[in-house]
Amino acid sequence: MRRQFHRLTVAGIDRLTAESVAVTFSVPAPLGGEFAFRAGQHLTLRRDCDGADVRRSYSICSPEGGPLRVAIKAVPSGVFSSFALAGLGVGDEVEVLPPLGTFTLAAEPVAHYGFVAAGSGITPVFSLAATALARGSACTLVYGNRGSASVMFLDELADLKDRYPTRFQLIHVLSQEAGALAPGRLSAESLQRILQGAVPFGEIGAWYLCGPYGLVTMASEVLAALGAPAIHTELFFVEESPPAVTSAIPMAEANSSKVLVRLDGRESLVDVSPGERILDAALRIRPELPFACKGGVCSTCRARVTDGEVRMDRNYALEPSELAAGYVLTCQSHPVTAELTVDYDA
Repeated sequence: MRRQFHRLTVAGIDRLTAESVAVTFSVPAPLGGEFAFRAGQHLTLRRDCDGADVRRSYSICSPEGGPLRVAIKAVPSGVFSSFALAGLGVGDEVEVLPPLGTFTLAAEPVAHYGFVAAGSGITPVFSLAATALARGSACTLVYGNRGSASVMFLDELADLKDRYPTRFQLIHVLSQEAGALAPGRLSAESLQRILQGAVPFGEIGAWYLCGPYGLVTMASEVLAALGAPAIHTELFFVEESPPAVTSAIPMAEANSSKVLVRLDGRESLVDVSPGERILDAALRIRPELPFACKGGVCSTCRARVTDGEVRMDRNYALEPSELAAGYVLTCQSHPVTAELTVDYDA
């Protein structure tokens, strides 16, 4: 069954920093199962802004079994984040899509997890680390920020350190505070020094990275060069987009493609023009199609190609196993063949 938006009541708003808040939602008992989440997943929030359907994805920042809570950081000229920080109040209702995302802990327990985050990338990482620690694992977190005033979950991280003093290693990297434990910008050189000199690198069985594209790419390269056994990534974009994924598959020629869209058991046929993305075209006739970021990050628009071929501009959400099974991000996909079928119900 495809996930549907539900109106949830805001139960609490907590100021994290001058630029960020944590919003807690009240979940009615009949929706408890639908809104049960795994650490590392995210919620898609929706509101009408002067007639425009605005959707944004925010990571859940509670450990598994905790309240449904997301952190929202202000984005310059951000329509949704500006509203959340200045206009949203306790008792308000927000349209919320049930949890999505595969940036989650491995099914098999890992004795020691490693995390690298920067800025608001701490949001899913805090949920993951708190959950892993509660299960008995050890955790090492390298967290980059400008200064202590901009550190989201500063008190909550300190509480975790107090609760698990022998199993939680916390390293703050602050670019604008000379007195920090690891002063300076989180760069390839500084991260390598930390990994080789300050953390039990050989004990860590899985790494989770979250933050801007440049940070995640850099950290992935450093960890891979050092022989990290497993690296999982999630991206947060604010201003710049990552480079497009190159592909040997050519775009469709000058003619448009016929795309059959299957959603909620109903099929619709849409013409997709050369260079047009499947989601954009399909929304003209099926406005209820699921989507959020439109940047190849959140996987809300995931669908399975059951006939024909597509070319994706970017993919920062689907795992190799999903790609092998035929799933694509329709917000980033262009038809390659004259006829194509995409199944959102699959």
